[in-house]
Amino acid sequence: MNNQKPQKPTLSGQRFKTRKRDEKERFDPTQFQDCIIQGLSETGTDLEAVAKFLDASGAKLDYRRYAETLFDILVAGGMLAPGGTLADDMTRTNVCVFAAQEDLETMQAFAQVFNKLIRRYKYLEKGFEDEVKKLLLFLKGFSESERNKLAMLTGILLANGTLNASILNSLYNENLVKEGVSAAFAVKLFKSWINEKDINAVAVSLRKVNMDNRLMELFPANKQSVEHFSKYFTEAGLKELSEYVRNQQTIGARKELQKELQEQMSRGDPFKDIILYVKEEMKKNNIHFMKAFQKIVVLFYKAEVLSEEPILKWYKDAHLAKGKRVFLEQMKKFVEWLKNAEEESESEAEEGD
Repeated sequence: MNNQKPQKPTLSGQRFKTRKRDEKERFDPTQFQDCIIQGLSETGTDLEAVAKFLDASGAKLDYRRYAETLFDILVAGGMLAPGGTLADDMTRTNVCVFAAQEDLETMQAFAQVFNKLIRRYKYLEKGFEDEVKKLLLFLKGFSESERNKLAMLTGILLANGTLNASILNSLYNENLVKEGVSAAFAVKLFKSWINEKDINAVAVSLRKVNMDNRLMELFPANKQSVEHFSKYFTEAGLKELSEYVRNQQTIGARKELQKELQEQMSRGDPFKDIILYVKEEMKKNNIHFMKAFQKIVVLFYKAEVLSEEPILKWYKDAHLAKGKRVFLEQMKKFVEWLKNAEEESESEAEEGD
């Protein structure tokens, strides 16, 4: 009896290697550029027609692969070489941001072209963000007029949410900062951004990406002071930005003061040393101390450095005339709370008797 299992039938023969249906063709941005520039030459400077052409072309041309080339053309008129220059032998178009008029209205119209394009082809968002970061690094290669147009456009796109404020990181490039390019660009950018929104909206966007405390880095290290920043941007017509940065610095210093006090108390440092530290800080940063005064008093109260009696006595008649209104206003709610707590303690003691 044959105990071997019958073999299953198999198919054999020559195996043919099949080509993937989605195999990529050779990367050729020049051909893509020619198609876009040809289409733009037919639309002319009618930006409504430009937007319609770009919308329709996305169904035929590979925007995903050639995003950088597409945005180079729309901004600079052709493909950019490293450093931001256009090659002499390259085909170019005048239907672009750099060849347009240098005014806010024109840049708002171009912003609409980019908005429509990116809303239609969402996958272009990342490519556009990368393009703007690159363009900011190339600023030295552009003319002053081209930089101004790009700054206005960027400010508008930041205001309407097409761009994220994280792109501003490119402005902290050492060479751009050193030569004053970053600060000059920021003036135009913030003017158009605040024109579209307001300083509060700008502050929210900066805070989301931790840029709210970095604006002084637009200047070289030896000029990174609130005074220099305020003078530069106030003279440029951006007083609200100057005040915002000054307030941010005050808040930061106040938090540092409170943090240091908490650390000293948690370490159990001698109270005389803590008081000495507070006095020194008051002399160095009087404005910061004044704004943090109430929080410092509360810290001392919680740590039992101060009791209710001296606080209430000071509030009533022992304070100095200098800064009186500021200090009293800060302390009002806390003193009221202390008085109520004291009255409740007295009534409880009476009931106990």
